[in-house]
Amino acid sequence: MIEHSAPAELYDAPRFASELASQPPTEVFRQALNHAADHFNQRFHQGEYVHTLVNEQAVFMDTVLQQAWQQFSWDRHVCLVAVGGYGRGELHPHSDIDLLILVRHSRPERYRDSIEKFLAFLWDIQLKVGQSVRSLAQCVSEARNDITVATNLMETRLITGDPKLLDKLRAKTAAKKIWPSALFYTGKLAEQQERHKKHGNTEYNLEPNVKEAPGGLRDIQLLNWVAKRHFNVTRRSQLIGAGFLTEEEYITLRRDEEFLWKVRYGLHLLAGRAEERLLFDYQRALAEQFGFFDSDDRLGVEKFMQRYYQAVLSIRELNDVLLQYLDEMIYKKDRVRQEIVLNERFVVRDGLIDTVDDYLFGRNPPALLELFALLGENEQIEGIRAATIRQLRLHRGLIDESFRNNPVNKALFLRILRSPWMLSLQLQRMSRYGILGSYLPEFGRIMGQTQHDLFHIYPVDVHTLQLIRNIRRLTRPEVAEKFPISSHIYKSLPKPELLIIAALYHDIAKGRGGDHSKLGMVDTEAFGRRHGLTEQEIALTCWLVEHHLLMSTVSQREDISDPDVIHKFASQVGNRRRLEFLYVLTVADINATNPKLWTDWKGSLMRNLYFETKWALRRGLEQRADRSEWVADSKAAVRNILVERGISSDAAAELWRDIGDEFFLREKASHVADFTAAILAHQQPDQPIILLRDVGDEVPVATQVFIHSRDRRNIFALAAATFERLAITIQDARLQTSNDDRAFDVFYLLDEQGRPFGSNQKLCDKVVAELTRSILSPDSVKFDIHRRTSRQLKQFTLRTSVTLSNDIEHNATIIEVITLDRPGLLAHIAQIFLRFGLRVLTARIATLGERVEDIFHVTDADHQPLVNLDQCQQLREVLCSELDQRNRAESAGGSEVTQINLNGQELS
Repeated sequence: MIEHSAPAELYDAPRFASELASQPPTEVFRQALNHAADHFNQRFHQGEYVHTLVNEQAVFMDTVLQQAWQQFSWDRHVCLVAVGGYGRGELHPHSDIDLLILVRHSRPERYRDSIEKFLAFLWDIQLKVGQSVRSLAQCVSEARNDITVATNLMETRLITGDPKLLDKLRAKTAAKKIWPSALFYTGKLAEQQERHKKHGNTEYNLEPNVKEAPGGLRDIQLLNWVAKRHFNVTRRSQLIGAGFLTEEEYITLRRDEEFLWKVRYGLHLLAGRAEERLLFDYQRALAEQFGFFDSDDRLGVEKFMQRYYQAVLSIRELNDVLLQYLDEMIYKKDRVRQEIVLNERFVVRDGLIDTVDDYLFGRNPPALLELFALLGENEQIEGIRAATIRQLRLHRGLIDESFRNNPVNKALFLRILRSPWMLSLQLQRMSRYGILGSYLPEFGRIMGQTQHDLFHIYPVDVHTLQLIRNIRRLTRPEVAEKFPISSHIYKSLPKPELLIIAALYHDIAKGRGGDHSKLGMVDTEAFGRRHGLTEQEIALTCWLVEHHLLMSTVSQREDISDPDVIHKFASQVGNRRRLEFLYVLTVADINATNPKLWTDWKGSLMRNLYFETKWALRRGLEQRADRSEWVADSKAAVRNILVERGISSDAAAELWRDIGDEFFLREKASHVADFTAAILAHQQPDQPIILLRDVGDEVPVATQVFIHSRDRRNIFALAAATFERLAITIQDARLQTSNDDRAFDVFYLLDEQGRPFGSNQKLCDKVVAELTRSILSPDSVKFDIHRRTSRQLKQFTLRTSVTLSNDIEHNATIIEVITLDRPGLLAHIAQIFLRFGLRVLTARIATLGERVEDIFHVTDADHQPLVNLDQCQQLREVLCSELDQRNRAESAGGSEVTQINLNGQELS
């Protein structure tokens, strides 16, 4: 019936019988189950092999169920059978105990009373049971119609009762009777494809499902099912003798399964239930439990998740190649309808590339790279034969330092980077089969490497290949329509492979500690020299890697309407060639980091920076733009528009008398004309003016809100609280206050889906009404915004960091706040500024996953920068303490030592 008995320390038959005679049965069974759970959990925490634990737990449960079964009346025509994972002899702490009560005849009513009492007893002793009651005929009928039932019945194990009854069931549901091997394979493969689709067809989810996601435990089980059904074996180890698994593949599967079982076991214990998702809630705890601790360069949880991703990638690789092998060599019986000779080393068989024999890579190692070059040069090749993939895996150890220094191999790798077809797919294949990480060991070190945040949703290697994919897809019409500038530039690049090299190396040094851009530049130079790039090509690729974050930082954190900012950026870029390469790299990089990160608003900032810099470079860096000329030209353009509308330019000039130049630098002339006309036509001075519209050159990128009000210094705080209540996010705020306290404030906003909302009249009307109420009744505004914080955000801790520095040229103080994102954050910051009597001139809001990096330009009430060191220190302390206090309500944290700079030098 069972191959093993429960451990003696868990089950003593005489003592158990004695306790049953003297105590209520439910109490005896519960005590036994609780004692066993403590026993197994203690052994798990002591580091025992999880395969042993799950097997022994199943054996112990067999004993419990046998004893429970004996408490009721049965005859020889019924038996209790374990199915599913429990049927395989595997039981994790909170897994379902799947049972089949199998009866010989089609009328199980005769056992109704015993079955109901038996199942009620199992529930009373708090077992989580999944049960079915079927006759032999019913089982066969349902298995014939449902592949899931057939699969469960493949993994049956007798717990108690008549063994002959189970033998009959196995015989009637064998591959010779129902679901023949080939049909079973097709059905299970379709199941897997649908399951993978539900998980995004990726192993690299931030919170992966250990059991169901690609590369998870279910992929191993599927391999077992289809192979065991075809070869008619009961144990995976028997597949080695059957010629399906090599010994190396068997060991790899066993190793990776042990790791995932360990993770799953730990998940069940932490969650106290059958939790299969590796949620942020549990990742840190499991990392510490498994010995992954923080170091200077990386978090322990990042090391743990890298190990996890490496395991599931390995399983996915084996799952793919073995299922393909089963299809090609067994079901198709290695029959080839069409064969095309590529050269003396490779052929294409039915659309799949193959070696001429099994010894090619051993006698000609460069063929390991040549295969991928051929794939990238021949659009008609659909993939790689399974036998060839297995040969790649077997021979990838030949890629050593001597291999890397071979000129033939260097030329082949550059040939791959110049592939006309599906380069990103070829690199993905090279990565999956261990070729890319072997040829570029620096790439091998980042495989599966994660950053524990909500901003970077992919491991570094996957992000890198996604970046290359984004670049190469710029030639497609549908992508060119979304990114026209990037597409135009990329198509005209004389050597696009240089951009690919920069993309391949831009994050290569992450996880080493230090500045990954500078460290990556060193690796890029080494690659360039090893592969024979010219000095100019090396200089360009190194510069791109070192400065790959520059354009996104300037466009999102600085005022790109300021000619001084443009001149400084243009000076850093130096020439148009670098600008074009950097623009394409940056756009593709942002979109490869997180698909939700890119918005049309960010795209408009990037475009504006690109064109303004391009013009500055064309004009010449020595011909520096004159700020006053820009302002004068803008005012003149506004006056011309107003005159065309019949509005006095003198009246406009009087209105603008003490408005700062930034107002005319930042806003379009047509918009300033609209604002001016509305103010001059306004007949109710006690009422605010609020104008809304979507803005953008070709498509809307944000909703612009202009607010004009008299005798109000606190518009930013009121507006921030109002927008927060409406779930509207501020992307940019540009605020002007005249000497007589008239506000000329412009906000650029997106709704909670990250889209402009100017076409949503209902929301626009609500915005106007709520802003008007807030401005007219500021005392009624609630700054404490209460909206639910997401479960994921609650798992992160980040100490608030505040940096203050004075911008002498613009006569303002810059305050940078880095803290955890949460509902109501901006309103809270604005309320603190209000308490300190600060005027907010600009606000740049950046949300990066779980963290925000907001930059404010402020002055005191007299329009002067903050010069009182005590006041600055107090402001810093209040910001840190209040924001961290709110954050600690969700998770533990503290505040960093924050820097204050009043004279251009940051002071601790």
